[in-house]
Amino acid sequence: MHKKGIYEIAENIPIADKTYKMRLLGYTGDIKVPGQFINIELPGYYLRRPISICDWDEKGMDIIYKVVGDGTKLMSELDPGTKLDILTGLGNGFDTGALRSGGTAAVIGGGVGVPPLYGLAKRLIKNGIRVKAVLGFNEESQIFYDKEFEALGAEVVLTTADGSRGLKGFVTDALKDMELEYYYCCGPMPMLRAVHKALSLRGIDGELSFEARMGCGFGACMGCSMETLKGTKRICKDGPVFKSTEVSFDE
Repeated sequence: MHKKGIYEIAENIPIADKTYKMRLLGYTGDIKVPGQFINIELPGYYLRRPISICDWDEKGMDIIYKVVGDGTKLMSELDPGTKLDILTGLGNGFDTGALRSGGTAAVIGGGVGVPPLYGLAKRLIKNGIRVKAVLGFNEESQIFYDKEFEALGAEVVLTTADGSRGLKGFVTDALKDMELEYYYCCGPMPMLRAVHKALSLRGIDGELSFEARMGCGFGACMGCSMETLKGTKRICKDGPVFKSTEVSFDE
């Protein structure tokens, strides 16, 4: 169940090109699993901003966001001590029990799809899962959190579209010969489609987290509906995470 609360910014710093990390202090008891998100009310804006949760503890949570418009630009300018009205406990999140201890899973992220996979990787590794983190970016200046994934004990593979660092190409290029039993993926729609197709052909199931413009964030407005093999679903309420076996992409 989502809840509304007031959270205080403890840190708001740049970590890559146009990419910021914000530490928010406040109640996190409604955050149950990695992959859930929050909805932030910003002064002067009617609609809240949905942002995935990177990680959380009993004192607060970390979010990572990219400046792409006026709203996120305003977020980047907020100082420590600023208080924000936030809805938490939104979305269903990833299934950390999909694999037994000793299994191998890939967490596959593109750009700002990377953050929720950090909290996921931390909990998978704690459960005895071997994690391979495949992180895709357009160029070296946009890379973030690769060292943090390594510090967790994950095997990290970087890809950049321009070849400025890591493997030149896309995350699907890194997945071609990778041994894995299950996957978790978050990123832009073209990446989700490509990963789903590539791994489905190999008979590998997983979970995909979708991005969408959301009006309310908790299923009331139906503004973020999508078609699945199990009917119409709301990304904010029924998702944002869906099993690969229930997702259908128009080819």
